[in-house]
Amino acid sequence: MRALFVSDLHLDPARPQITDLFLAFLREEAARSPALYIPGDLFEAWVGDDDDAELPARVAQALRALADGGTRIAFIRGNRDFLLGGGYATRAGFEILPDPCVIAPGGEPILLLHGDLLCVDDAAYQAVRRQVRDPDWQRALLARPLAERRAFAQAARQSSAAHQQAMTSQEIGDAAPHAVEDFFRRYGVSRMIHGHTHRPAVHDLVVDGVPRQRIVLGDWYEQGSVLRMYEDGRCELAGLILPD
Repeated sequence: MRALFVSDLHLDPARPQITDLFLAFLREEAARSPALYIPGDLFEAWVGDDDDAELPARVAQALRALADGGTRIAFIRGNRDFLLGGGYATRAGFEILPDPCVIAPGGEPILLLHGDLLCVDDAAYQAVRRQVRDPDWQRALLARPLAERRAFAQAARQSSAAHQQAMTSQEIGDAAPHAVEDFFRRYGVSRMIHGHTHRPAVHDLVVDGVPRQRIVLGDWYEQGSVLRMYEDGRCELAGLILPD
């Protein structure tokens, strides 16, 4: 095994069975892998590294145990946990990578990103993304009391759900083909891995006469989803079933 990839877990106290599945995955499969990549939306919402809720503490403890056992853990901020910072990363034993970035497990350059940067046809979403990624905006939000930030996160989730329902076409919220091609050209890679769209699939395509592959990671709403990358470079998308 070269590496494992999981994304869009959206861990939430309201879905404890998914948290239990993820923690079991860390203890078992991930502990046998040299690297684990989490490109965003590990949590359903993130209100700051000072959050004293039980769930972030449990997850940090499990991730730290995995890191202490020798597995490298790398994380990219998603659209739900864009406020996650160095304090929590230190507690959990992982590094935060830029979005996007080129990684090379086993020597092959791979473009890794959360995936929302590819959804350029959703202009309203991209405008919100630019706002919430602004450092000054983030500092102002993090300066508010924790209770206010929690209320803000809840309102943002409701607004996001309403926006998704209002979109006239599912393609608007999906990765735009021209954006995918642009990212392949810009970074000069043959393989791209991302999440965000919740449409797990392996897409083989040709860009500028070169064979390319775009792998979309699945979400963890109804089951788990993992991408396994083997020593020969082969990739396998698999589901993880909830225990009875």
